[in-house]
Amino acid sequence: MCTGKCARCIGLVLLPLSIICIIANVLLIFPSAEKEWTDHITLQVWLMGGLVGGGLMVLCPACSAVRAGGKGCCGAGCCGNRCRMLRSVFSSLFGTLGALYCLTVSSTALANGPLCDVGGGDWQQPFLNTNHSYLTNQTLWAICQNPPNIVVWNVSLFSILLIASVIELVFCGLQVVNGCIGVFCGDCRKKSRRDDDDL
Repeated sequence: MCTGKCARCIGLVLLPLSIICIIANVLLIFPSAEKEWTDHITLQVWLMGGLVGGGLMVLCPACSAVRAGGKGCCGAGCCGNRCRMLRSVFSSLFGTLGALYCLTVSSTALANGPLCDVGGGDWQQPFLNTNHSYLTNQTLWAICQNPPNIVVWNVSLFSILLIASVIELVFCGLQVVNGCIGVFCGDCRKKSRRDDDDL
């Protein structure tokens, strides 16, 4: 596969993943999809791993990779697509940092568990610093009385962020390699195809 086509495919994979991360993080701000619980969310939600890391920081390399599949600043001749490929390499390194940030925040959030009312208005993280994982023992989830179904809400959304960030990490890494190949070796597409692919 040509480096330009590969870059575009990678960008088209990263683009929806970054949007998914943004949506998942926004939903985490509203526990159980209700506004009344927004003042009882964990530090990991406020760190905005999905919104900033897996979202905005990956959105930039996604767009850059898609554009790298188009015609370069010097047209079909001269440097061809190498300028955009070089830019996509640096953008993808930036996206890798964002994906790592999202991965770290999400994994920590899953390990610590949600903030919830365990009864009588006592808000705490009941699964924090326990000897066993609450993720494999769903009977423990009943400890959290409010917000309703908060454990399922947090586990589902942070799992989405975790999986998405791992995929983003892989594809950003692939684009770094692909972009470097594109910079040094150029684009193998024919001139007639470059005009068709130009954004």
